[in-house]
Amino acid sequence: MTEGTNRRDFFKKGLFAAGAATAGAAAIGFAHQDENEISAGEKVKLLSQSGEIIEVDKADLKMAAVNTAEALEKITTGREGIPGRKFTMVIDLGKCRNARKCITSCQKMHHLPEDKEWLNVKLIKDNEKAAPYWFPKTCFHCDNPPCVKVCPVNATFKRTDGLVLIDNDRCIGCKFCMAACPYSARVFNWDEPEVPEGMTHEHYSPETSMPAKVGTVEKCDFCPDMLRENKLPDCVTACPNGVFYFGDENEDAVTNGDETVRLSALLSDRAGYRFMEELGTRPRVWYLPPHNRMFPYERGFKDLPEEHVEMYNDYLNSH
Repeated sequence: MTEGTNRRDFFKKGLFAAGAATAGAAAIGFAHQDENEISAGEKVKLLSQSGEIIEVDKADLKMAAVNTAEALEKITTGREGIPGRKFTMVIDLGKCRNARKCITSCQKMHHLPEDKEWLNVKLIKDNEKAAPYWFPKTCFHCDNPPCVKVCPVNATFKRTDGLVLIDNDRCIGCKFCMAACPYSARVFNWDEPEVPEGMTHEHYSPETSMPAKVGTVEKCDFCPDMLRENKLPDCVTACPNGVFYFGDENEDAVTNGDETVRLSALLSDRAGYRFMEELGTRPRVWYLPPHNRMFPYERGFKDLPEEHVEMYNDYLNSH
């Protein structure tokens, strides 16, 4: 595989060739249960959004059951992942200048308000003598995700293709996953979200988490609905400097939309590392150290709101 392969050729040559494969596994939760399987009066304990333990009739949980075969297939397939794939991301810190195109494209894709960022860019300084650099931070889609282990209702789950997603149909807003995540990669939906015109709950899938729900947790999802269409996540294609590489570990290939490279060679040649790897979470996001930086970090302040500039300057002054 050679560098310089354009995006169209990249897709033709195999990455994401699995496309929109579907599976016929049984439905999750109570959606697949027969009425006779639920004992009358049987109680279950749940954690409310206010943090209280409550008891409800198990039969009442059927109100969240899926009513159509099409909707059921969306949920089942969305929780399983794309067969044969193991998605991964590589972020080149030497190329980032805080252009923020990744953030705005993510917000547009997921219908997020301006003040909510699933992907954000930090200003990092490794030590007192080192120069600052910009550090894009996504969800790390860990292979050993603490968030999945603590979720009491299986709302947060790990797919076979490496992605960690949230089913907001199941999320009860307990925030256990937020407390467990060492990367602070999750946000809480405090307000009633603005639902796009024409979108109803019948369109819901764990792969999009749309329409969003108040009182649930949200995060970067690597745009799995786009992956099923053989497309790169929006943050990758929106970046003007090719900071984000995305691809399939099984094919040992990643692309930033302009060039395609071998994942193993990129990580080996550029000393790729995983953020806070010592925690044992095994993130699926790798970083390339900020060597031979393309831009001075000051350029990242351009066109930022004054409060953002002050926040970054406060960080620099404290380090």
